[in-house]
Amino acid sequence: MTDETEPDQPTPMPAPKPRTPNLALRRLKAGFKPSRGQAIVAIVLALVGCVAVVQVRVNRADDGYQNARREDLVAILDGLGQNTRRLESEIADLEERKNSLSSSADKAQTAREQAEAQIRTLGILAGTMPAVGQGVRITLNDPQGKMTSSNLLDAIEELRDAGAEAIQLNGSVRVVASTDFVDDPPGIQADGQKLTSPYVIEAIGESHNLAEAANFPGGLVSEVTGPQIGGTAEVNEESSLSITALHAPDEHRYARPAPSPTK
Repeated sequence: MTDETEPDQPTPMPAPKPRTPNLALRRLKAGFKPSRGQAIVAIVLALVGCVAVVQVRVNRADDGYQNARREDLVAILDGLGQNTRRLESEIADLEERKNSLSSSADKAQTAREQAEAQIRTLGILAGTMPAVGQGVRITLNDPQGKMTSSNLLDAIEELRDAGAEAIQLNGSVRVVASTDFVDDPPGIQADGQKLTSPYVIEAIGESHNLAEAANFPGGLVSEVTGPQIGGTAEVNEESSLSITALHAPDEHRYARPAPSPTK
């Protein structure tokens, strides 16, 4: 007889336990699901944050004026006042021209006269016509040859800010918007012309304002007479100045006046 053994049977695995719902996890997920009211509150808070950032930036921008020196603030206010008065004068002039055109019997002649006056004004600003009027004459002596083109440019900008309407240098260079300054020791080139000490700046405008701009602490006179340059400066108010130097305008290569629509 032979013993017959039964083959090994696989051991049955225990049945998995049913998963019980995690109530804590469900509550946590439900808490992160925003309601309509919570969404509105979030949007409002975001808008408040944006407004706060903008306000901080504005406050930082204002800090520049808060930290400015008293002299700088006075100069800024003076400049704003001069610009306001100049604009008010232009408005009054335009209104006067409008009224004269409306009331004139010969409107064509009146318009022609106003156009010619405007041409003369633009010619003075462009440096193509001579000019006469009150102003200042500033004489800068630079015995050590330390003045640079930037010093001269700063002087011109200060006078422009103070209301200078026409400026010439050493009686030979008319200063206009396109005038360039280049260092050429000993001296400075202005529009290709060599200028040497003494530098004579003649500017037409309200003489007192121009003189104050030149003598302002930290301005032109202080810069020239300071230790960095070691020169001298003389500012004279003049009741009548003649600016005769003219600027030769560049000839346009491509632009041409457009034909009048009435022709």
